[in-house]
Amino acid sequence: MFSGIVEKLGRVLSIDQDGSNFHFKIGLPDTSQLYIDQSIAHNGVCLTVVNIEDGNYTVTAIEETMKITNLGELKVGDKINLERAMLPNTRMDGHMVQGHVDAMATLIQVDQKDGSWYFRFSYDPSFQHLVVSKGSIAINGVSLTVVEPTESALSVAIIPYTFEHTNFCLLNVGDKVNIEFDIIGKYVAKHMGVRK
Repeated sequence: MFSGIVEKLGRVLSIDQDGSNFHFKIGLPDTSQLYIDQSIAHNGVCLTVVNIEDGNYTVTAIEETMKITNLGELKVGDKINLERAMLPNTRMDGHMVQGHVDAMATLIQVDQKDGSWYFRFSYDPSFQHLVVSKGSIAINGVSLTVVEPTESALSVAIIPYTFEHTNFCLLNVGDKVNIEFDIIGKYVAKHMGVRK
């Protein structure tokens, strides 16, 4: 379980395919708090640490994960949002994020306004029942509040700190991002019999 509060930006050092699996070596100056079999969210995707070296570690993604997330779009040198799993005694500053990406969305517009940025994304309209104004959503692993949702698009406001400390500062119109809808909303939708 994660909170959607990005801790660090890592850098993709290498991507190696082994059968249908993809191994990502991630550069991180301080790996002292990492351990084998640890869960870390990578752009919101929960992956398991399988190897640790000085200044980098490796995680593996299966073919299905590559298909439904933007990990398949990553290139060597790209920066990636990282968050370790929450501790049971920590404050939840974001919202409950599982690291299980529901879909990808496409950045369609960026507007700067009074020192912050508004990012607008389009997504598959079959998910519209999971998006509500002022509700929570995780985009590339960042816990955000939904603004101005329509049946196939939504906006989020990005403050300067978030812009500078996540890979939002590197996004361009047309880029794909990972989205995870609020788990509470998903359970309510299922209980109410709403289907995508």
